Amino acid sequence: MKLVNLDKLLPADIPADEQVLWHGRPDWVSLARRAFRVELVAVYFGLVALWNAAMSDGDWFMAATSGAKTLALGALAVALLGFLAWLSARTTLYVITSRRVIMKIGIALPIFFNIPFTDVASAAVHAFRDGAGDIPLSLTQGRRIAYLHLWPHARPFGFSKPEPALRSIASVAAVADTLSAALMAEARRRQRAAGASVATIVANVDQTANVGAAYARG
Repeated sequence: MKLVNLDKLLPADIPADEQVLWHGRPDWVSLARRAFRVELVAVYFGLVALWNAAMSDGDWFMAATSGAKTLALGALAVALLGFLAWLSARTTLYVITSRRVIMKIGIALPIFFNIPFTDVASAAVHAFRDGAGDIPLSLTQGRRIAYLHLWPHARPFGFSKPEPALRSIASVAAVADTLSAALMAEARRRQRAAGASVATIVANVDQTANVGAAYARG
């Protein structure tokens, strides 16, 4: 795994026989909901506002004032997180080629991760009800990228074994199909090049409409 300068990677570093199959960036609204958790933050401040009102001993003016201040802080927090999600989406670039996955991430300091298909043990897709979704990549043994270096472009809560992920991709099913086909084509290519029986990489794509508690629901 290595960091790559995009100026050298696209297009100069891509060999003539390597094709760019897809490129895109996260949907910022979906990213705000599922990575930055703006909905949970809004609910938290709403509950705090209700608690403050309940503790006002029947003084409705104090309850209204306290609640308004808390809700104003909540609105500011949600707006800030939404802005960060928008910036993150705007400064992110995901690229799938016929040989690798490229991730350009980082708001203030862009970092480029070049993930060859040989480093991908499996891929999965977690689709949400709005059609967006995540595509986490499980890396082969010995390959690792720190979770903090990836976030929010990592599978949520995968701290012990970080998995880089294409987050909040619109029309994720089509992108997953593209990646799955590319992974299997690369496995067949390496098998033919070896000319012998070798272990192949299988794209383990589990396309579901909803995901478990570890991911945001819808």
